[in-house]
Amino acid sequence: MPAANDARGRSDDHVEGGAPLSHIDEQGEARMVDVGGKSATHRRAVAVGRVRMDRATADRIRSGTSTKGNVFGVARIAGIQAAKRTAELIPLCHPLPIDHIQVDFDLHEAAVDIRAEVGVTGRTGVEMEALTAVSVAALTIYDMCKASDPAMVIEEVRLDEKTGGRKGHYRHPAQKK
Repeated sequence: MPAANDARGRSDDHVEGGAPLSHIDEQGEARMVDVGGKSATHRRAVAVGRVRMDRATADRIRSGTSTKGNVFGVARIAGIQAAKRTAELIPLCHPLPIDHIQVDFDLHEAAVDIRAEVGVTGRTGVEMEALTAVSVAALTIYDMCKASDPAMVIEEVRLDEKTGGRKGHYRHPAQKK
């Protein structure tokens, strides 16, 4: 049976480029993908994001004078915890026995770049776990600094790279070669 089209003329079972949406069944309903037949392989995902802020806010983070304490220490733990709990937050994600999570920060004059790397030996990837780690780390930075800088902007959260699995290696087009 041919796929139905939505109001914009897009097929409901394919994304641009023709790849099927794996979390949609034949009736168009959400479903959790069956990964039972897949082999466990090592999979790794790297996500990145940024929090733009006033220079004064970046200076307080740099000098360790934020009124709420060690901003990066708390944000790192929040990102790690978030990655571990991704399946509780994103309804169709599989719970995974994560092998490795690393959350790093690069403080600039008026921004913080966030990078999360997650690894697993499993039947499905850890892209959502890496993206969740970056997102929650960014939200934690915002929370810890919002009293003095409510205009901060969380931006450019994206999957930067992934390895393993059926589709192999992926690099985001914006990633430096």
